[in-house]
Amino acid sequence: MERKPKRRTPERILDTALKLFNTYGEPGVTTTAIADEMNISPGNLYYHYRCKDKIVEALFAAYRAEIEHTLAAPEQRPVHAEDAWLFLHLIFEAIHKYRFIYRDINEITSRYRVLGAQFKRILAHKRRTAAAILTGLVKAGELRASPQDVEALAVNMTVIATYWLSYELARNPHNDEDAQEEKEESRALARGAFHVISLAAPYLAPRERELFDDLSKRYLN
Repeated sequence: MERKPKRRTPERILDTALKLFNTYGEPGVTTTAIADEMNISPGNLYYHYRCKDKIVEALFAAYRAEIEHTLAAPEQRPVHAEDAWLFLHLIFEAIHKYRFIYRDINEITSRYRVLGAQFKRILAHKRRTAAAILTGLVKAGELRASPQDVEALAVNMTVIATYWLSYELARNPHNDEDAQEEKEESRALARGAFHVISLAAPYLAPRERELFDDLSKRYLN
């Protein structure tokens, strides 16, 4: 069997930092803690990333590339009601992967001004994508909503998707190191996807509403 190539040190630093940030929150993790977790010297870490800011910026760049790619998908072809679950699943997967950003969103965007400006553009892209999907469903006869309804729904969906993880964490604080808690966090993200799409449920045409009711039961279970 062909052996996988060893990961380069910069990649290992980012992987380790992401794990620690997600577990303890970005503000509570130092570069020394990252180096200790990797069993390397702080000097070795600083050779690749001269400060924690650069690690955060690199992780945010990876997150931005992933989320922007996902948000651009509905532009490739019209999205139908049954596609919405998959699309939301992909969005929440990215949120889960880089959840430290969403847990400390106000802290990070205020301390890292450049990232704050970039996150503002991501929020705008989320809202535009949601509005485009909803408008497409209206044109396909799968959603019965006015332009004003569509705009309000797009904003509300963006707000819930962005702050759902913060809500769940405040409601039920836990430690990611526990496997059971990791499983619960996956359920929390599933609930987030459900509540995002449930905003549009009252506007769905009968067939699509029936599909929503069926899928939501299986999705939450």
